[in-house]
Amino acid sequence: MKITMLAVGTKMPRWVDEAYTDYAKRFGRDISLELKEIKPEKRGGGVTAEKGIAAEHERLIAAIPPRARLVVMDERGKNWTSVKLAEGLKEWMAGGDDVVFVIGGADGLSQELKQRADVLLQLSAMTLPHGMVRVMLAEQIYRAYSILNNHPYHRE
Repeated sequence: MKITMLAVGTKMPRWVDEAYTDYAKRFGRDISLELKEIKPEKRGGGVTAEKGIAAEHERLIAAIPPRARLVVMDERGKNWTSVKLAEGLKEWMAGGDDVVFVIGGADGLSQELKQRADVLLQLSAMTLPHGMVRVMLAEQIYRAYSILNNHPYHRE
């Protein structure tokens, strides 16, 4: 199974890249986690938030692999536990589906992309820095994987 994290934004602080990489390399052969950074649209000079979101939307759509489950991160999405994420991961694996998690840019994501999502998922009700979201999401995906494999990483 291939899990892709599409994240609007580039040039993250080193600690973000190091933490993400640490989690991404923990998976076994049956799952790979790959980060694809999407160039954010520059704001200002007549580029409104709406125009920026539309441009980022086009880049995100182009990067979504065909026939992949689409999980869009949104503060108003479903509030799953780690165990529920593990159940979702198990279902997607059983169906042979690849999964794409989408993290939006500074102004968020288009309504069209949110409506297209198979799951609209909340990582936190609080607004988080985008680099932190990458790290926390990678950790939660790894935690779900460890739950499925009865690894002692997760404790109830």
